[in-house]
Amino acid sequence: MAAGLADISNRDAINGLKEALVRGSQAAVARLGVENGFFGNDRVKIPLPPSLRRLEAVTRSIGVDAHANELVLRMNRAAEAAVPEARTLLVDAVKKMSVQDAKGILTGGDDAATQYFKRATSDPLARRFRPIVKKAMEKVKVAEKYDEIAASGAKLGLVKEEDAQLEDYVTRKALDGLFVAIAEEEKKIRQNPAGAASAILRKVFGALRN
Repeated sequence: MAAGLADISNRDAINGLKEALVRGSQAAVARLGVENGFFGNDRVKIPLPPSLRRLEAVTRSIGVDAHANELVLRMNRAAEAAVPEARTLLVDAVKKMSVQDAKGILTGGDDAATQYFKRATSDPLARRFRPIVKKAMEKVKVAEKYDEIAASGAKLGLVKEEDAQLEDYVTRKALDGLFVAIAEEEKKIRQNPAGAASAILRKVFGALRN
């Protein structure tokens, strides 16, 4: 029988949680930061920006439609190249976690840890991802055309400001995909603590399920 949560010391609970978060976040990065990690996964695959549909007549005239498949592939390849940068920042976020943060995650909902990562890492991750995405997208000629048209569309209110630069759109979607994957790993641990590799993980998360 798993011990009740009250019988587990704060130190054990926090150590167990931190171990779980490091394992889960690293598993998510490993799953996405490889070829087809994004492109081959419908849950996180990055589609063309919605603004392309609103500018359909213009994009057809500059040949974006003809290169749509290549553009989608390159956007997803850019995300796959950027995600490994998350490893260090995610681990740092776990190390800096306060006792209050840890308790909130342990007693929170199924995605409480994922929400913590979002709050703690979204901005620094975006700063790490953006130059990698930009470099990858510079190899795609049609991406430059998209940026020119989208910038004009943004002035007319046809394109959201956040979508006016393709690298910003891809960076944001890469972050979204990363947090989807982290949430999936968190859910696995919460739902099946017996499958966790270490005794302390089984002890802490097993207690939470009782």
